[in-house]
Order: sequence, then structure tokens, then C-alpha cells
Amino acid sequence: MTQIYDFDIRAIDGANQRLGDYAGKALLIVNVASRCGFTPQYEGLEALYRKYRDKGLVVLGFPCNQFGHQEPGDEAEIKSFCSTNYDVTFPLFAKIDVNGDDAHPLFRHLKQKAPGALGTEAIKWNFTKFLVDRQGNVVKRYGSVDTPASIETDIEALLAS
Repeated sequence: MTQIYDFDIRAIDGANQRLGDYAGKALLIVNVASRCGFTPQYEGLEALYRKYRDKGLVVLGFPCNQFGHQEPGDEAEIKSFCSTNYDVTFPLFAKIDVNGDDAHPLFRHLKQKAPGALGTEAIKWNFTKFLVDRQGNVVKRYGSVDTPASIETDIEALLAS
């Protein structure tokens, strides 16, 4: 059976990264975009990361250009945008697809374990968030309109358990 820690991903700088390196941490996995109405959520995601990283939370950002072509840049442009505009320090990864035939296996796994409204698996838009516990279990899925601040209580409860 596949577990979240079995996936290899490519970091935004091109290096190979194993999700197994985050074993024992709570994860907030988010598909992100630089030119989206929800882009200001980078600020809230970074705030959560800074507040809870010493307690075991890691935010993981996955740029995606599948929704309105709102992430058109390459990895260097994305990294620069996030650093310059939102002082992002949480890990960012190479641009991926989250839906369709080319969806990254990580996102196929996340969608299967935490379907959206009415049991649909497809991700509807940028800034869909998946909360994963310290054992690698996908605990909950949040939509784009769910702000980082609105899910803080769930994160605190997960870190306390």
C-alpha cells in the first residue's frame, strides 16, 4: 500500500526530494499559483509555517498552472516571486499538474484519500490544501476559500495529538 512518504518529488531548485524526509512531521500540502486571487494566502501559509514549524508542521507548496494559467513562470521565476513578495521560507517544489492524466502521483494519492465535495476527487482551483498527520495519514482537505488562518485550529489539534 502506498503511503505519503513513498513519493519522490522535485524541489523548486531541481533537486530530488523524498517525502520520507518529512516522516514524523505534520504536513500542509498546497497547490499554489502566483497570479491568482488567492495568491495572498502565501502570507498566511508562511505565518503558519513560522508559528508551528518548531512544533512539527511543514508547509509544502506545489506550483500548478492548470487553473486559468495563473502560474506561467518557470521555477526560478516562481521562487523569486514567492521570496520577494511573501518572504516564503517553506519548501517549494517544481511545477506540477494536480488533475488529469499527467497529475503527479502525490496529488492522485491525496485526492483519493481526501475527496472533495460530494466525493469528487478533482481539485477545483489553486490553493487547495491537504492536512497530513505525523504518521502520513491524509486527515482533511480544504478548498481555496479556506484561508490558512481558518484551519489553524485543526493544525493545533493535530500537533497536540
